[in-house]
Amino acid sequence: QVQLVESGGGLVQAGGSLRLSCAAPRSIFSINAMAWYRQAPGEQRELVARISSAGWTAYADSVKGRFTISRDNTKNTVYLQMNSLKPEDTAVYYCAVVTGLTPHYWGQGTQVTVSS
Repeated sequence: QVQLVESGGGLVQAGGSLRLSCAAPRSIFSINAMAWYRQAPGEQRELVARISSAGWTAYADSVKGRFTISRDNTKNTVYLQMNSLKPEDTAVYYCAVVTGLTPHYWGQGTQVTVSS
């Protein structure tokens, strides 16, 4: 069983910032792309950002210019820096190990709530 451990969610006012972290086993992390997804109540889970093992990044249009995904290969950790948060960013955020756009392992999820 692969464990991804997330942290960093919370409650923030609109316009504020949060940074999410996700630690993965080294054997998995070093050779795989990682991604952040989110799921709002009543909505489908959606891809927010993705980073390849080499550091190439991609973002959903809704978060471009506000969110930054990064990875620290020495700590086997992927981050999601979220700035200029909006109420519509409220969701449970999940990290995942991905191949292409296919997730294979999931974190437990961390709640992000943005108040207006």
